[in-house]
Amino acid sequence: MTRPLNSVERSIEGRNDWLEEEERKAIESRGEMGRMEFWLRVTRSRILKDVKAGLVDVIPGFTQVCRLFKLALDKRAEGDARLWNHLMQYAEQVLGQHDPRH
Repeated sequence: MTRPLNSVERSIEGRNDWLEEEERKAIESRGEMGRMEFWLRVTRSRILKDVKAGLVDVIPGFTQVCRLFKLALDKRAEGDARLWNHLMQYAEQVLGQHDPRH
């Protein structure tokens, strides 16, 4: 028999359900562009909450991630897709283990 969820677990489950549903709606309305815009909005909101909570290292962290992503795009455009491929493999691996929707 499975025990009932406590309030924290119910809250997490509700948040995950919301993320899945909103992502689905974004994809239905705008395709992959909608999905990207949805995750940018969610990320921006989380960054603002973290900054208000005093976790100001989130801004340079996000900046580094953006710089890395742009570098991978630039290298791929120049004909060297190694960094892009490594970045995508790492992203798939991490999200497979820690997907915020599950």
